[in-house]
Amino acid sequence: MNRVLVIGSGGREHALAWRLSQSSTVEQTFVAPGNAGTALEANLSNVVLDVSDFGAVIAFCHDQNITLVVVGPEQPLVDGLVDALSAVGIKCFGPTAAAAQLEGSKAFAKDFLRRHQIPTASYEVFTEVAPAKAYLQNQLFPIVIKADGLAAGKGVIIAENMAEAESTIEDMLADNKFGEAGSRIVIEEFLQGEEASYIVIADGKNFIPMATSQDHKARDNGDVGPNTGGMGAYSPAPVVTPEIDQQVAEKVIQATLDGMAKDGHPFIGFLYAGLMIDKQNHAKVLEFNVRFGDPETQPIMTRLQSNLDELCLAAIEGRLDQVSCDWDERFALGVVMAEKGYPFAYDKGNVIHGLNAINDEVKVFHAGTRLADDQITTSGGRVLCVCALDYDLKQAQNKAYQAVKQISWGSEYYRTDIGFKAIK
Repeated sequence: MNRVLVIGSGGREHALAWRLSQSSTVEQTFVAPGNAGTALEANLSNVVLDVSDFGAVIAFCHDQNITLVVVGPEQPLVDGLVDALSAVGIKCFGPTAAAAQLEGSKAFAKDFLRRHQIPTASYEVFTEVAPAKAYLQNQLFPIVIKADGLAAGKGVIIAENMAEAESTIEDMLADNKFGEAGSRIVIEEFLQGEEASYIVIADGKNFIPMATSQDHKARDNGDVGPNTGGMGAYSPAPVVTPEIDQQVAEKVIQATLDGMAKDGHPFIGFLYAGLMIDKQNHAKVLEFNVRFGDPETQPIMTRLQSNLDELCLAAIEGRLDQVSCDWDERFALGVVMAEKGYPFAYDKGNVIHGLNAINDEVKVFHAGTRLADDQITTSGGRVLCVCALDYDLKQAQNKAYQAVKQISWGSEYYRTDIGFKAIK
């Protein structure tokens, strides 16, 4: 039986830890540092652990006889947690620091895509203001400007016109608005179409696709307003037709795994390709994440029926071609409840009411929550993800929103149209 440690504190980690705890081959699941949701979950235990202190993580794994570590967020992956644990014989699921550059550096990812002829938007990389502004003179608007490094999902700006683009370039390169992450920028063409998330579990050579999904990045109904980390998601995504599925599997995922192996950085872990699918059904890569997406993880994990620990261990051991993955046939839809003001300034510390009223048909995953004096309070911008399953996507949507309406903390904000593209 496996003893598992999940690293992270968000909604993604709650969903991964919950699914791991349901496994017939898992004896105990720890979450470091976790949140109020993981603290209250029957088979999960939160651990006070500084996950940036690799020595402390190694010591905990030895003390608790941990047989598998699953890393949720990108920062520890980019910082080399997998390398550190693997070096002392602890099985840790995720990419090495070298492979994690696919997410850690937008410039690295774009250069990789270009080098291996994987479809993506045209782009250039800049570190100086003047050449970046000069490049804009011959470009069409809107245009996308990205901070090169990790910026907690906030380093991508869609500039509608020249003035907006020039001020974004100054913000990033001259005024250091994104710190080290924005000292180098990527300027790329704006792609039209429908976005989809294609997430696989990879062992360096082979991969198994996770269920398809689509998330809603924009804050407000109708996919307008500022970009966020995601306001909701659903799975499967009808936009990923069997034809597109095959195209992405061959031309994006397998090509990426082959390219990373060829470059000397074999990719093991969750590989997430953010795609834009145009009207001609051609998929291009918008970005890579080297971990599961949030909020896509939540609906996908509610549909996964295989033992997640066994899939992760098969990937680490390079034998994914010998295992398979089972899914619930129903649609899953998750609605993110956020603090009003997110993704900008927002309150923290508001007491959440109504969680006890939610029935078993709905699963509420916690993200920005903490437990204080037996009360659950808000501690982040995205607070909860409320997920429901049904054979009909509209019914899954109805179930999720019925539950959402029962939960409040006085300054909650959520979109009321998650799934609208697939339902219409």
